[in-house]
Amino acid sequence: MKKPKVYLDTSIINFLFADDSPAYRDITVQFFQDYIDDYEIYISDIVYEEINKTNDITKKLKLLNVINGKGFIRLFLNYEVLKLANKYIEAKILPPNSIDDARHIAIVTINQIDILLSWNIKHIANFKKQYQVRLVNEKEGYFYPITLLNPSNLIGEKENGN
Repeated sequence: MKKPKVYLDTSIINFLFADDSPAYRDITVQFFQDYIDDYEIYISDIVYEEINKTNDITKKLKLLNVINGKGFIRLFLNYEVLKLANKYIEAKILPPNSIDDARHIAIVTINQIDILLSWNIKHIANFKKQYQVRLVNEKEGYFYPITLLNPSNLIGEKENGN
C-alpha cells in the first residue's frame, strides 16, 4: 500500500528541541519515533532557509542533522510555487510578513503532497486556513486535496486504529 505523503514545515523540526514547550516537543518526538515511517516525508528549500537563519549554532546544527540524516525527499522552490504563495497573500489568507508560511502551503499544493504538518496553528494547521487555501487553489486550477494538520492529529489517528 502506498504511504501518504507528508510535508514537514520548519516548526515540526524546531519542536523536536523545544524545551520551553514540553507538550508539543513530546508529541513531535513521539511522531518521529513511532509514526514517521508510516509516511513518505518531504521537506523543502524553505525549511533549509529558515533553519539557516537560526543564530544559535548548536541548535542550527541539531536541526540540520535532523533534516539531513533522515532521508527526507527535498522539494525545490520554483516560479509556480512563488506565484501561488503570492495568491494566498493577495487573498489575505496570510499576512504579507508570513510569506514563508504561504510558500510552505504552495509547495505542498504544487507537488500534490497529502498533508502539510505544522505546529503553526495560527497560519497553517487549522480548518479555516485549509478551507481558504482550497478555494484559492481551485480558482488557480489546483484540485489535489491537501490537508493541514499538526502531529497530534496523526498520532491520534494511529492510536485509534486508523
